[in-house]
Amino acid sequence: MKVVAFERQAQGTGASRRMRRAGKVPGIIYGGEQKAQMIELDHNALYHALKKEQFHSSILDLTVGEAQTKVLLKDYQVHPFKAIVLHVDFMRVAADRKITMKVPLHFVGAEESPAVKVEGGMISHVLSELEISCLPGDLPEFIAVDLSGMHKGHSLHANDLKLPGSVTVVTHGTENPVIVTVLTQAAEASAEASAETAAAPKPRKSNQRPRRRSLHSVFWAASFGRRTAKRHPWKGGVLLAHKPVRGLRFGARVRQGSGTGRGRRSSPTATKVSVASVTRNT
Repeated sequence: MKVVAFERQAQGTGASRRMRRAGKVPGIIYGGEQKAQMIELDHNALYHALKKEQFHSSILDLTVGEAQTKVLLKDYQVHPFKAIVLHVDFMRVAADRKITMKVPLHFVGAEESPAVKVEGGMISHVLSELEISCLPGDLPEFIAVDLSGMHKGHSLHANDLKLPGSVTVVTHGTENPVIVTVLTQAAEASAEASAETAAAPKPRKSNQRPRRRSLHSVFWAASFGRRTAKRHPWKGGVLLAHKPVRGLRFGARVRQGSGTGRGRRSSPTATKVSVASVTRNT
């Protein structure tokens, strides 16, 4: 896979911001016996290349000017919530030195396996990628995992995989990690039952005090409806009741008034409610 980059001279935070506004992505190439080299790449081309699985797990031909280098994508940074790539790192590789990479796993043949087709089991993928060590020439884009021979109660381990060339699995202390397991219906039902039990609401304690409603909610519960009162623009209090309040309880005092403030007009039958007198009884 080929990648085109350009050498850059400007460094620093300000230069990187100007570069991103211009549609470029700052990057770096390091590794090997050569010095680190600052580069810049086209943002849109890099953004779409990062969506491809091959770009993350294969040797890339990086072209900078007239020079071409074999590199690996080592790291990249993206914006927290915008679709913008902020920085990218490439590492040079040598043909005679082993490299360590994470390679995705492709599972095939699960529908034809006896565990699913005959025995009514369900295949569970424990790992979706595997870390391997190999020479750059033997690096696979993915590792195919054949599940056509899986049976109920069996599991597939890393030692059961067929790896090409000089590829070895990096286990980090684990002797033989599990790749795939077969779950039975009983195990699935127990897992669902435990999930439902955990999601069920807890019973309310008898000695727990009931939740008290606010003064505002008490007034609206006692009023005629949504259109019976006028609220303050930002304080949330009730200023004026335009209709007779039905069922007003809790000791609210109602007094007649014709004025609602300077510059405002109201009907002579308007009813003004003193909200401060409404108690907090529920």
